[in-house]
Amino acid sequence: MNALVSIIMGSTSDLPVMEKAAKFLDDMEVPFEMNALSAHRTPDEVEEFARSAKGRGIKVIIAGAGMAAALPGVIAASTTLPVIGVPIKGMLDGLDAMLSIIQMPPGIPVATMGVNGAQNAAILAVEMMALSDKTLADKLAKYKEGLKEKIVKANSELAEVKYNFKTN
Repeated sequence: MNALVSIIMGSTSDLPVMEKAAKFLDDMEVPFEMNALSAHRTPDEVEEFARSAKGRGIKVIIAGAGMAAALPGVIAASTTLPVIGVPIKGMLDGLDAMLSIIQMPPGIPVATMGVNGAQNAAILAVEMMALSDKTLADKLAKYKEGLKEKIVKANSELAEVKYNFKTN
């Protein structure tokens, strides 16, 4: 089984956030790889990873980074694959990381999630791949239907909560 998605993080301290992407991909039965690479501490390895990803069968890269958050942009500069950036909360509540990932120059796009938005990054990656994979599209549709069911159930439970002046 070859990975279709690559989850990259600046260091393993980002794992509590990035494992949400791994869990979603696992639930969707999408093969993925997960590695720690640093744009500042291992720049040669990051560039080699990005240049070789497409040839290894990777379709989408999810890159999480905090603080200066250079990792997603450095990867995007060395590949034509879609890169989804996940700013990791740290200093300035992740705003510094988010702005670093969002502010890419023309020609080097990085789709940017909200702070700690690794699960949404995985969902977006699956949505991209589902455009040409009916089985994956069906799994995604079932997942989205499940989201609706959760809200319907929650609303039903809220109807049972009683207050003196609640009208529904």
